Amino acid sequence: MGPWMATPDEVGDVHNLRLWLTVNGKKMQDGTTSNFIFNIPFLISYTSQFMTLLPGDVISTGTPAGVGLGMNPNVYLQPGDVVELGIDKLGQARQKVQAYA
Repeated sequence: MGPWMATPDEVGDVHNLRLWLTVNGKKMQDGTTSNFIFNIPFLISYTSQFMTLLPGDVISTGTPAGVGLGMNPNVYLQPGDVVELGIDKLGQARQKVQAYA
């Protein structure tokens, strides 16, 4: 999340944006918004029934296939792991996992 907003003309088709996530450089998730159970306009409409949405608000939508709990054996993040994620045309983020103190 950054100090900017993307306009619809910059993003393009919100129903076909690529989502990806790596852990320590290994691809764990790779999907698109076309695989969402509910499309973006529906999520905005539904959420706005319960709260007032303002510019810059974020609606967390879930995640593509590849969640560690669904793997056999389960895969969990460890201190020192580097998680990188992104959505095409919107940006990416990088975090280093730290143990809870």
